[in-house]
Amino acid sequence: MTAPTPPAQITHPDGRVELRLDAAVPHGPYANQDLLPIPIAKRHWTTYNFTALWIGMAHNIPSWTLASGLVALGMDWKQAVFTIALANVIVLVPMLLTGHAGPKYGIPFPVLARSSFGVRGANLPALLRAAVACAWFGIQTWIGGQGIFVLLGKIWGGWAGAAHVAGYPWTLWVCFLAFWALELAIIYRGMETLRRFENWAAPFVLVGAVVLLVWITNKAGGLGHLLDQPSELGWGGDFWKVFFPALMGMIGFWSTLSLNIPDFTRFGAGQRAQVWGQTLGLPTTMTLFAVLSVLVTSGSQAVYGEAIWDPVELAGKTDNVLGLLYALVTVLVATLSVNIAANVVSPAYDLSNLAPRHVDFRTGALITGVVGVLIFPWKLTSTPELYIFTWLGVVGGVLGTVAGVLIADYWVVRRTHLALPELYEAGAGRYWYRRGWNWRAVLALFMGGLLAVGGSYSTVDAEGRKQGPFPVDGLIPLLKPLADYGWAVGLVTSFVLYTALMRKAGPAARTA
Repeated sequence: MTAPTPPAQITHPDGRVELRLDAAVPHGPYANQDLLPIPIAKRHWTTYNFTALWIGMAHNIPSWTLASGLVALGMDWKQAVFTIALANVIVLVPMLLTGHAGPKYGIPFPVLARSSFGVRGANLPALLRAAVACAWFGIQTWIGGQGIFVLLGKIWGGWAGAAHVAGYPWTLWVCFLAFWALELAIIYRGMETLRRFENWAAPFVLVGAVVLLVWITNKAGGLGHLLDQPSELGWGGDFWKVFFPALMGMIGFWSTLSLNIPDFTRFGAGQRAQVWGQTLGLPTTMTLFAVLSVLVTSGSQAVYGEAIWDPVELAGKTDNVLGLLYALVTVLVATLSVNIAANVVSPAYDLSNLAPRHVDFRTGALITGVVGVLIFPWKLTSTPELYIFTWLGVVGGVLGTVAGVLIADYWVVRRTHLALPELYEAGAGRYWYRRGWNWRAVLALFMGGLLAVGGSYSTVDAEGRKQGPFPVDGLIPLLKPLADYGWAVGLVTSFVLYTALMRKAGPAARTA
């Protein structure tokens, strides 16, 4: 009588799971070294590492412009801080729920998505997430290049008058490409280099923001002038019309990470590290940074008569060379910190998932860098309306639907239990479904996305000009009322629909 085959995975007393050392390593067309589960011996990120990661990612120019953009839209500092604080408390919930699979199983986001979408079908949410990340990479890299261009131009002079290439000074293109190369050089060295970089970048950027606040407070003649800038919206109907789409936009800002946070938590020493690290790192630092941002923007309104929502433009108004150099380094560190963590790690894994035999993590990172340049999406940050309502609102709506499916599958359908080897199996196993696709997840994604962004619309400014690419009445006028709540609508719809479809199908749905 032959002995029963031991299970391929082992569950430790603390709940973490890993492949047995003597078990066959998953191989084939859906596995490579970057996608395989991280052994427990290599899961050593601590609470501080996750907190530092979030501080480094939260303290950047686009997140600064979230808060300052709300001031530019008419909110006072209290309304802007309230909106951002609430949004980050809300988005923390799906962040922790999807992040749970990381320390427990050591798998990245695209592999987790195989449980719900199927081994092949996981490429759909992975490529959606990768496309958004590539666009964000382009936005952040362009902003970083512009920051270098503006600040070096103030120090040396003459940069803005250089000969133009494709509509911009050639010196700007040099700054942009140099910054792009620096980002890829850091991420190419791997996740451990990223962890060490984030550890020291986080406090440095925070100090830079405080320095900017002290400077503008001194220029304004005291902190009181920063706090007494009135709201142009009041607390009535005009405020709530802006509040809800702005809230969804704020949530949409980090809706990307609410999906691929397992890419980072898979290195966690345990659930406590990722839960406390994210809780201490995300809502607290984003709120603090929002306070700094709106106070500085209010100060710019008091000093210069207009709300300057771009911190690089504001820092460029000083004539102090030492101050400009410090601002330059801060812009570099802040943008590097968020871009390589939030916008290169995820698509690198996602593209590796698309073709594991041919694309590893480093190759995926290089592809992300190239696509991010080819997209040239910097126009999305040209106005607060376009940035917050159009870009962030639509992104949040689409990615919220993916989060709904992932959370429903992992917590409700699977009750957090996964079979690691079967996540990599082709042609068989409970995650193969029908030809590698789970049509129930695809249907839930489609319906949630339709309701979330189908009513997307553009606003009209005071002069009657359309602010965005969508019709004023919405893509689908009937769905326009839902557009202001896109992230919530998408997440709830896909969560409920996927759960209902899987329960109706019964256990057979998990293997058919």
